[in-house]
Amino acid sequence: MPKPSDLLQGTLDLLILKTVARKPLHGWGIAKRIQTLSGDTLSVGQGSLYPALHRLENQGWIRADWEESDLGRPAKVYALTAEGRKQLERELKSWNRLSSAVHLLIQNA
Repeated sequence: MPKPSDLLQGTLDLLILKTVARKPLHGWGIAKRIQTLSGDTLSVGQGSLYPALHRLENQGWIRADWEESDLGRPAKVYALTAEGRKQLERELKSWNRLSSAVHLLIQNA
Protein backbone atom coordinates (compact mmCIF):
# COMPACT_ATOMS: atom_id res chain seq x y z
CA MET A 1 0.00 0.00 0.00
CA PRO A 2 1.57 3.33 -1.01
CA LYS A 3 2.35 5.77 1.77
CA PRO A 4 1.36 9.44 1.32
CA SER A 5 5.04 10.24 0.83
CA ASP A 6 5.01 7.88 -2.16
CA LEU A 7 2.36 10.00 -3.89
CA LEU A 8 3.46 12.54 -6.45
CA GLN A 9 3.88 16.02 -5.03
CA GLY A 10 0.53 17.79 -5.00
CA THR A 11 -1.58 14.64 -5.31
CA LEU A 12 -2.74 14.87 -1.69
CA ASP A 13 -4.04 18.39 -2.31
CA LEU A 14 -6.02 17.13 -5.31
CA LEU A 15 -7.46 14.23 -3.30
CA ILE A 16 -8.52 16.51 -0.45
CA LEU A 17 -10.07 19.12 -2.73
CA LYS A 18 -11.97 16.45 -4.68
CA THR A 19 -13.15 14.79 -1.47
CA VAL A 20 -14.54 17.96 0.16
CA ALA A 21 -16.06 19.09 -3.16
CA ARG A 22 -18.69 16.39 -2.72
CA LYS A 23 -19.59 17.39 0.84
CA PRO A 24 -17.94 19.06 3.83
CA LEU A 25 -16.13 16.60 6.10
CA HIS A 26 -13.94 16.60 9.17
CA GLY A 27 -10.33 15.43 8.93
CA TRP A 28 -10.95 11.82 9.90
CA GLY A 29 -13.87 11.69 7.43
CA ILE A 30 -11.63 12.97 4.62
CA ALA A 31 -8.97 10.35 5.36
CA LYS A 32 -11.58 7.58 5.62
CA ARG A 33 -13.30 8.60 2.37
CA ILE A 34 -9.99 8.64 0.46
CA GLN A 35 -9.16 5.20 1.85
CA THR A 36 -12.62 3.78 1.09
CA LEU A 37 -12.92 5.19 -2.44
CA SER A 38 -9.42 3.98 -3.31
CA GLY A 39 -10.33 0.44 -2.33
CA ASP A 40 -8.03 0.68 0.71
CA THR A 41 -5.07 1.40 -1.58
CA LEU A 42 -4.45 4.91 -0.28
CA SER A 43 -4.09 5.71 3.38
CA VAL A 44 -3.49 9.29 4.51
CA GLY A 45 -1.97 9.67 7.95
CA GLN A 46 -2.62 12.55 10.32
CA GLY A 47 0.96 13.75 9.90
CA SER A 48 0.29 14.40 6.21
CA LEU A 49 -3.41 15.23 6.29
CA TYR A 50 -3.58 18.02 8.84
CA PRO A 51 -0.63 20.06 7.52
CA ALA A 52 -2.21 19.78 4.04
CA LEU A 53 -5.60 20.92 5.39
CA HIS A 54 -3.99 23.93 7.09
CA ARG A 55 -2.08 24.79 3.91
CA LEU A 56 -5.22 24.56 1.77
CA GLU A 57 -7.12 26.67 4.29
CA ASN A 58 -4.36 29.31 4.33
CA GLN A 59 -4.49 29.42 0.52
CA GLY A 60 -8.24 30.06 0.68
CA TRP A 61 -9.16 26.85 -1.15
CA ILE A 62 -11.05 25.33 1.78
CA ARG A 63 -12.70 26.82 4.83
CA ALA A 64 -13.14 25.28 8.25
CA ASP A 65 -16.15 25.59 10.51
CA TRP A 66 -16.68 24.04 13.92
CA GLU A 67 -19.70 21.74 14.04
CA GLU A 68 -20.96 19.15 16.46
CA SER A 69 -19.87 15.65 15.41
CA ASP A 70 -21.97 12.50 15.53
CA LEU A 71 -20.37 11.85 18.92
CA GLY A 72 -21.58 15.18 20.27
CA ARG A 73 -18.12 16.74 20.32
CA PRO A 74 -17.01 19.75 18.29
CA ALA A 75 -15.21 18.87 15.06
CA LYS A 76 -13.59 21.09 12.47
CA VAL A 77 -15.42 20.50 9.18
CA TYR A 78 -13.74 21.45 5.92
CA ALA A 79 -15.59 22.70 2.84
CA LEU A 80 -14.49 23.81 -0.61
CA THR A 81 -14.54 27.56 -1.33
CA ALA A 82 -15.30 29.16 -4.70
CA GLU A 83 -11.56 29.69 -5.21
CA GLY A 84 -11.01 26.07 -4.16
CA ARG A 85 -13.40 24.91 -6.87
CA LYS A 86 -11.31 26.81 -9.45
CA GLN A 87 -8.12 25.29 -8.03
CA LEU A 88 -9.67 21.82 -8.17
CA GLU A 89 -10.34 22.28 -11.88
CA ARG A 90 -6.72 23.37 -12.41
CA GLU A 91 -5.46 20.39 -10.39
CA LEU A 92 -7.64 17.97 -12.36
CA LYS A 93 -6.38 19.32 -15.69
CA SER A 94 -2.80 19.03 -14.50
CA TRP A 95 -3.38 15.49 -13.19
CA ASN A 96 -5.02 14.39 -16.44
CA ARG A 97 -2.15 15.83 -18.48
CA LEU A 98 0.46 14.14 -16.26
CA SER A 99 -1.28 10.77 -16.13
CA SER A 100 -1.77 10.79 -19.92
CA ALA A 101 1.92 11.52 -20.43
CA VAL A 102 2.93 8.71 -18.08
CA HIS A 103 0.54 6.34 -19.83
CA LEU A 104 2.04 7.25 -23.23
CA LEU A 105 5.55 6.70 -21.92
CA ILE A 106 4.67 3.30 -20.48
CA GLN A 107 2.93 2.21 -23.70
CA ASN A 108 5.74 3.35 -25.98
CA ALA A 109 8.90 2.71 -23.97
